[in-house]
Amino acid sequence: MGQFTHLHVHTQYSILDGAASIKGLIKKAKEFGMEALAITDHGNMFGDLEFYNAAQKEGIKPILGCEAYVARGSRFVKDGKNMSGDHLILIAKNLKGYHNLIKLSSLSFDPNAFYRTSRIDKDLLFEHSEGIICSSACLGGIIPQMILANNIPEAEKIIQEYKEVFGEDYYIELQDHGTEDQLYVKPILIKLANKYGVKIIATNDVHFINASDFDAHRILICLNTGKKLSEDTKLVYTGQEYLKSQKEMEELFYDIPEAITNTQEIADKVEVYE
Repeated sequence: MGQFTHLHVHTQYSILDGAASIKGLIKKAKEFGMEALAITDHGNMFGDLEFYNAAQKEGIKPILGCEAYVARGSRFVKDGKNMSGDHLILIAKNLKGYHNLIKLSSLSFDPNAFYRTSRIDKDLLFEHSEGIICSSACLGGIIPQMILANNIPEAEKIIQEYKEVFGEDYYIELQDHGTEDQLYVKPILIKLANKYGVKIIATNDVHFINASDFDAHRILICLNTGKKLSEDTKLVYTGQEYLKSQKEMEELFYDIPEAITNTQEIADKVEVYE
């Protein structure tokens, strides 16, 4: 089987949500013998330059991106609904894509668009889509959300819409941290991907480096949500959100080996630029 690349990774720049240091992530990836690693922090690109320099220094190919928040309508509408937007992974394929990502990230902080989080919308994204690789993200993405709402026709419509814009640079993302919702949407995502000729990728929603870091991450989430450790938070983690080895990912997705190999396809697509 080909090389696996982590394409959904949060650092400490995912403020009060990511507990992984950039140097620590790169060190771990190097220990695993990984050749490339992505950074996709929530709603910002604050850590990209630090990540790029640190990865280059260690011989790891840096894949620069972010996990954007996409408003379901106009980013300028603030009506108490979908305040944080739907998640979407965006990766710079080349220098043009990086410039477009910077523009999208900057505009997402426009005070007229910011609504609990930095936000873009589809119109803005599609206007600046050149050079960007896009994947459907975690359960917070619009497609898993539509599946969970039993609105398959809308999920299909969105897949077709994004494929029309991004073409072969659009991917359906599969995750498995052991939650019921992930297990429910997984076969439906695969079915829809096959129906519309969209490739699938396996990702782990990395928020900390080692499995043993879970308790420290829980404390961070409590700070984020204003909850006590004994209380439930709306942000649900299972302890599986760490930087897993290729072997661990292959075991999780043993039945869909192409989801592993397709991550290498994306890593190969990404150009190294300065």
